[in-house]
Amino acid sequence: MYFDDVKMGMTVDIPPAVIEKEKMMDFARLYDNIPLHTDEEYAKKSPFGGLIAPGVMSFMSVWAKYLEVDLFGDDLLAGKSTKIEWLKPVYVDDVLTAKAHVIGLTKRSEKNGIVELTIHAYNQHGELVLTNITEAIVKCRP
Repeated sequence: MYFDDVKMGMTVDIPPAVIEKEKMMDFARLYDNIPLHTDEEYAKKSPFGGLIAPGVMSFMSVWAKYLEVDLFGDDLLAGKSTKIEWLKPVYVDDVLTAKAHVIGLTKRSEKNGIVELTIHAYNQHGELVLTNITEAIVKCRP
């Protein structure tokens, strides 16, 4: 989808992402190796009462599903920025559903523009667990 075809307020549903225990622990061991993510006995005694997913892993699980939507297709040139805010813990077997909203459009030149999206991700209880604001550089119609 070309920059010219994107409209303010446009929304996109993102397929559900399941937080699988083994994938979560593998990610944590590689990138965020703290007991809260990898040691069940430690996590049980924590304020969370159990293992929680690393924040970046939670976001990347949603992001991978967003990429499956392929909103911009071949017209995506690059990412420009991203900001993630974590609001609630994400646990093993949580199912995260999300929606992306276009919140900004900035034409940079006759060749491309910046599409600003916000993503809101919810767990299976309807609780907002994370938000993200991403800027993408997208081609303009030739």
